[in-house]
This record gives sequence, C-alpha cells and structure tokens, in this order.
Amino acid sequence: MTRQVKALVLTGYGLNCDMETAHAFEMAGASAERVHINTLIRGGVRLEDYQILVFGGGFSWGDDHGAGVVQAVKIMTFLGDRIRKFIAEGRLVMGICNGFQTLVNTGLLPGFDGDYTRREVALLHNDCGNFRDQWVQLSVNEKSPCVFTKGMEAFSLPVRHGEGKFYAADATLDRLEASGQVVLRYVHEDGRGAEGVFPLNPNGSVRDIAGICDPTGRVFGLMPHPEAFTHLTHHPDWTRMKAAGKNRLDGETPGLRIFRNAVRHFEG
Repeated sequence: MTRQVKALVLTGYGLNCDMETAHAFEMAGASAERVHINTLIRGGVRLEDYQILVFGGGFSWGDDHGAGVVQAVKIMTFLGDRIRKFIAEGRLVMGICNGFQTLVNTGLLPGFDGDYTRREVALLHNDCGNFRDQWVQLSVNEKSPCVFTKGMEAFSLPVRHGEGKFYAADATLDRLEASGQVVLRYVHEDGRGAEGVFPLNPNGSVRDIAGICDPTGRVFGLMPHPEAFTHLTHHPDWTRMKAAGKNRLDGETPGLRIFRNAVRHFEG
C-alpha cells in the first residue's frame, strides 16, 4: 500500500542527521526521502509533492559565518517563495538543531503576523563556551498550537550543539509567550524551570527556551534531537527506566511521538 504522507528531509554540505530523521518519519508511518538541497533547487524533486519539509541537524556549510547562516541564504534565495507557499497551503516545516538555526535565520520563525521573511530571534554561542552533548529535561507548553507536540507533556531528549542559546528582545519574548509560540523549555526533573542554571539549561537560552513554533503551529524549531530518541534503548538510563516500569520497550518514545504527531496531522 502506498503511503500518503510524504516527508522531504534535506541533506548535503555538512548535514549529518538526515538518515536518522528520515528513519524516524518512516517509523512514524510516513514515506520519507532524503533529498540533496541542490536537487531541490534544480527541480529534480518537486517540493509541492510533499506534505512535510525537514531541516535536519548537522553543520551545514561547516557553520561558516555562523550556524545555519549560509544554508538560510541559499534556501531563501532559491526556494523562499516556494517554501512560503508550502506553508500557506497548510503543510508542515520542522527544523532540528542546525535546522532550527536555519529557520530563525531565514525568518520562517517566529513568523509573526504571517511574515516569514523577517528575522526576530537568534541562536547564539553557548554561554558555557563549548559544545554540549548531553540529555536535557523539557516541559511542553500545553497551550501552544504546535502540531508536533500535541498531547505531550514533560520528556527528555539529547542536545548536541555549540550555538544553541535562544535570544531575543524582551518585547519579542513577551509576544512569543503571549501567543503560545514558546513550545519547549529546559526544566528540572520535577518540572521546575531551569532558570538558566547550567547544565539543566545547557546553553544559557533566555527564559529557558528550547523550541518555538509559528502562530499556526505548523512551523516548528527545536534544539534537542527527537530523531535520537525513537527507541527506549537510546536513553542512557533505559535499563533503570525499564526496571521502574517506565516507557516499556513496546511503548512510544517522546522523540518518535513528535514525528508521529506530524504524520497524523494529515491522516485526519
């Protein structure tokens, strides 16, 4: 049987999480294809044939000029109008880590007032001064319109980045919060806000922000890697979790659920 939901996962020039991300979408029930950015630009593949577009993790163009900067310029120069039309038609866009950095550099996030061209926020070098590779605890804003986190609560995911500090002017932050566009925050195990405390907040993100969406909830960016937690055994404490009766092996991990939420959005 042909799968109806198709996800396009971009690859090329330093991106290195495309295989895991495509596999996660396949696990979630989609038909996922890894497509080189040049193939999309040159018309070898039509963006319009997909329901989900994914900017995955890695180090696009070696993070030259800043994480996600070169990719953002290339994408919006050659594909900007098509991506904005893609969003206007009700399709989904997801940016993970380097992909999140790309989305904020393009202006596709936060997308205030339906304007997907204006840069309003930034992802800066980690306050700790080095690359972080660790697991973090996250809370989910239940009032957010985000399609990808629908019905989810607190969970943990890994981060691996050197430029993950979310930053914006206070007025912009207030607006993100008022509109429910702050989707994920770094927290303690008991759900209390990290309040910038390292390493609970691994990068110094203001207001502990780990992920945001646009006002429609269909464009989503996050620093943690959901594709890296699609099976219980991916978690470093999986044996303890199993012994405690949490997240049985036949259950759905939070990483996989994020992808499944995206697929189910088109299945009614």
